[in-house]
Amino acid sequence: MIVVHLFRILILIALVLLIYTIVAYFRNPQRRLQIAKENKGYYFLDDAKNNKKNLQFVYKGCLFEGEKYLGTTEEAFEVVDIEITVQDPLDLRGFTRDDLYFLEQEILIRYPHANVKWKHPINKILIN
Repeated sequence: MIVVHLFRILILIALVLLIYTIVAYFRNPQRRLQIAKENKGYYFLDDAKNNKKNLQFVYKGCLFEGEKYLGTTEEAFEVVDIEITVQDPLDLRGFTRDDLYFLEQEILIRYPHANVKWKHPINKILIN
């Protein structure tokens, strides 16, 4: 009799663990980032409270990564520099200046004191 109750408790624990794993899988931000890349959508992944963690975002199927640098403003320590690189430069095909300006505005909404620096080859379209 006690074995049956223990078995039922183990089954209940296994179901709870399975449900937790499924929920954690669907809420995973890296998975959402990959889905946005496959669907050529837009997704911004950032932990604003952690200055050491890089921000990542996808736009039109291109994955960007930004390094945040902490500095001082007139009032406090803030993120003052963000250097953006692209994971695969071939994904930039079809990007325009307006797309880059949109992305820069999205970054500046989250980090108003930041100076956004685009790394090679993205900076070539902004110069020309």
